Amino acid sequence: MPVDLPPTSDADSAALPAGPAFSPLYQQIKSLLLKSLQGGEWKPGEAIPSELELAGRFRVSQGTVRKAIDELATENLLVRKQGKGTFVATHAEEQIQYRFLRLAPDEGPTTGMARHFLDCRRMRAPAEVARALGLKAGEPALLVRRTLWRNERPVVLDEIWLPAQMFKGLTAERLAQYAGPMYGLFETEFGVRMIRAEEKIRAVAADEATAELLQVAPGAPLLSVERLSRTYGDQPVELRRGLYNTTSHYYRNELS
Repeated sequence: MPVDLPPTSDADSAALPAGPAFSPLYQQIKSLLLKSLQGGEWKPGEAIPSELELAGRFRVSQGTVRKAIDELATENLLVRKQGKGTFVATHAEEQIQYRFLRLAPDEGPTTGMARHFLDCRRMRAPAEVARALGLKAGEPALLVRRTLWRNERPVVLDEIWLPAQMFKGLTAERLAQYAGPMYGLFETEFGVRMIRAEEKIRAVAADEATAELLQVAPGAPLLSVERLSRTYGDQPVELRRGLYNTTSHYYRNELS
């Protein structure tokens, strides 16, 4: 029977995170798996090695590996597929691509919305954007503005800020031509995967410019959602400010 022992490979041992000696072994294995994901050893959509193979690689029990994988699956970084194995989660997957879409219609299923890109330009990041994205003063950022439509009506106005260095070559034309979700484009063409986000939500009134784009009256109530999305290593890579018309939609969340 395999015995749980610390990994003995010099490379893997060096990769173990610094921390208390009592850190559970499965957490150390989870950290090593995260390092492999971040380093691109397994690409989005690809299968990772079996639990048995990983147990041999790290010289731990299969149960320890399974526990580490279970946590990564719960965090939507890995996806288990019955009879096929465990795969790196990708925003191209239907169950994943709507993970960050919290606006649902009052009636009918939650589906994607039609996108209309208004602008995509490179500019100096405002101070508050630079702070949020961890940019130095004066560093450039990309500003993407778009509306999202459902049933031929605009529902969302998004202002999206991205570090310019990470998204070289991104244009409004390229965004419009990509058939999948925006996060899928970031993942496949720029190697940036959004793995978690934090949001601030408040009620606001539509100003004249916003009212025109969302086809509502000036002063109409809107839901303001500011989202900071992060990739591996907790690195911030997107600041999104969305204004939602909730006349026929609601913001949904699951608490656990």
